[in-house]
Amino acid sequence: QGRLVESGGGLVQARGSLRLSCETSARVFTIATMGWYRQTPRKERELVADITKSGATTYADSVKGRFTISRDNAKNMVYLQMDSLKPEDTAVYYCNMKYQLGPIVRDEWGQGTQVTVSS
Repeated sequence: QGRLVESGGGLVQARGSLRLSCETSARVFTIATMGWYRQTPRKERELVADITKSGATTYADSVKGRFTISRDNAKNMVYLQMDSLKPEDTAVYYCNMKYQLGPIVRDEWGQGTQVTVSS
């Protein structure tokens, strides 16, 4: 069983909002870069946004100004606030955790949560 559990997906109308959450019990959370990726049947998995342990963020151009990633290190949670949603945001969204222990870089994934935006 994976260590990342996503929630918050669902069906929403265009211009609506959703908030995705990702929870982990992994103690490496505080040193990890956390990210949200998405994938559709026609496209490869792509980065939506990520946030480093210090809070620096990166966003895909397609979501800048609409999505906000945040993390709560006390609760081992990462969030993706999605506003002004568009039908092209429809995808399975995956939580990702990247961290390094010594020389080894590890990459972990959640099971994914479906987001569907209707026009």
